[in-house]
Amino acid sequence: MFSIDTPKCRLRAIEPSDVELLYIWENDPEVWRVSGTMAPLSLERLARFIEEQSYDIYATRQMRLVIDIEGIAVGSIDLFEFDPNNRRFGIGILIYTQERRHGYARAAIEAIRQYGIETLGVKQIWASIAADNEASISLFESCGFEQCGRRRAWLRRAEGFVDQLEYQLIVE
Repeated sequence: MFSIDTPKCRLRAIEPSDVELLYIWENDPEVWRVSGTMAPLSLERLARFIEEQSYDIYATRQMRLVIDIEGIAVGSIDLFEFDPNNRRFGIGILIYTQERRHGYARAAIEAIRQYGIETLGVKQIWASIAADNEASISLFESCGFEQCGRRRAWLRRAEGFVDQLEYQLIVE
């Protein structure tokens, strides 16, 4: 099984046994605000997604990993739009509601940063964050990401549109 191990957390491949957990996470309407999901996902669809996962990032240009803390799955981190030519990728992160505020997201970002630099040789990592997601903004800024752009009225909310902020971490 593929994994990225650090002293603080383990990022591991999604396993078939994770399907029920993904079902809970992916069908949480609160998460839809940041993931762009518009409708519930079935267990069957998620099981098929897990089966189709390939951890050849050069072929798929993406990777979804479970954030594992001492054998407990607390969230997931996505590495996407991997561009080996320009040496960059985007990341998205989800920490299950009950597991937030324990430093797990920071540990996962640091682990994926280390993997990106040491294994993939990336020059930069980027993230798109809704301007109303103060927790994510604080998290990414605390991990060294800097705001590099803003897309005005980019994301629709029930109460209107909000901006999307673009963040980069440039490897020096």
